[in-house]
Amino acid sequence: MSAQSNPAPKAPLPFLGLACAVGVSSIYYNQPLLIDMGHTFHGTAGQVGFVAVATQAGYALGMLCFVPLGDVLERRSLMMKMYGAVAVALLLVALAPSLPFLIAASALVGMLASVTHIALPIAPDLVGDAQRGRAIGIVMTGLLLGILLARTFAGWVSKIHGWEYVFVVAALINLAFVPLLRWKMPALPPKQEITYKDAMISLWTLLRTQPLLRESCVLGALAFASFSCFWTTLVYLLASHYQLGAGVAGTFGVVGAAGALVAPIAGRISDKHGPRWVLMAGIGTLALSYLMLWGGELAHTRVALHIAALVVGVIVLDMGAQMTQIANQTRIFGLVPSARSRLNTVYMVCYFAGGAIGSASAAIAWDHWHWNGVCTLALTYIGLAALRLITGVPDAPRNQSQTESHSGAMVKA
Repeated sequence: MSAQSNPAPKAPLPFLGLACAVGVSSIYYNQPLLIDMGHTFHGTAGQVGFVAVATQAGYALGMLCFVPLGDVLERRSLMMKMYGAVAVALLLVALAPSLPFLIAASALVGMLASVTHIALPIAPDLVGDAQRGRAIGIVMTGLLLGILLARTFAGWVSKIHGWEYVFVVAALINLAFVPLLRWKMPALPPKQEITYKDAMISLWTLLRTQPLLRESCVLGALAFASFSCFWTTLVYLLASHYQLGAGVAGTFGVVGAAGALVAPIAGRISDKHGPRWVLMAGIGTLALSYLMLWGGELAHTRVALHIAALVVGVIVLDMGAQMTQIANQTRIFGLVPSARSRLNTVYMVCYFAGGAIGSASAAIAWDHWHWNGVCTLALTYIGLAALRLITGVPDAPRNQSQTESHSGAMVKA
């Protein structure tokens, strides 16, 4: 059947940003805690690094399985159930009796935390096409702050009470968010009558028929792989050079949060000049950040200079990551408006698969070559992204209304 003509009920964009922050933070609490977890379970950096890998891989799997439901079911009720389930999964992490159990529970947290990407595609439904980038920028600000401040929260709470307590508090936060959703969000029925089976089949149809989606998937995966290289290994860098632990590593999340300020600006630039321009700037910014982070390592015997290079590098890194993400999502959400949850599913599965690969490869690079290996690896991912963009396809037309009926028919196949 055709998409419903009624517009989606209004919900405040800042609240959607908060919903994304609460959801996505669940998969980042563990990154500054990896050394503490290793001490608890007597694991090496490479072994404990798979806690972060499992969480991101679970997130990708959850997006594949759960996020298409945003085009099938009433979204407010679906989100409430998933936030409640995330709370249970976080408690399992806190109670983990062994490293294999911790890895499995972390994967479950990742799967259920994909509720973030049921909330995110609501944003462009609330504005016209000309303001799509701005709306995504506002909500993505909340999402990036959740990613970065989760590390800060986890690092300092663990210093006071131990890493397990971090996940108990996180479970309570997610549980409290369930009634808040009921209070703040309107009912959000699907815009199209489609079965879950057809929605899943249409994921392949979208990937096969939308070259811009394929390019965005590759660019997003490579950009996030490079981003994950830094955050997975930062705690080991600080511990090896300065004997600093999870609290200081988490504090870099506050520093990186400054990069979130670029989100609304990137969204407006994307609306005015097109997402491709923002992608070029974002990839260049990512490369610059790693040159700073790597250059600071050369002067690590001068503590103040090295820490300053890390601080500036983190801000630039998060600016680049935010720019590439907003540009990619502005592109894909303009392709088939009635299938935004499914478009986001395809993109984010690839995105977090890239993040999992980046985390796993960075842990291995650290074990063998330390910071030099991590920075070389990250710059390789960024170089591949630049090559793909240079040889890629042009952006889609800004006004998608004329192609919507044809595209909607294709994705229901």
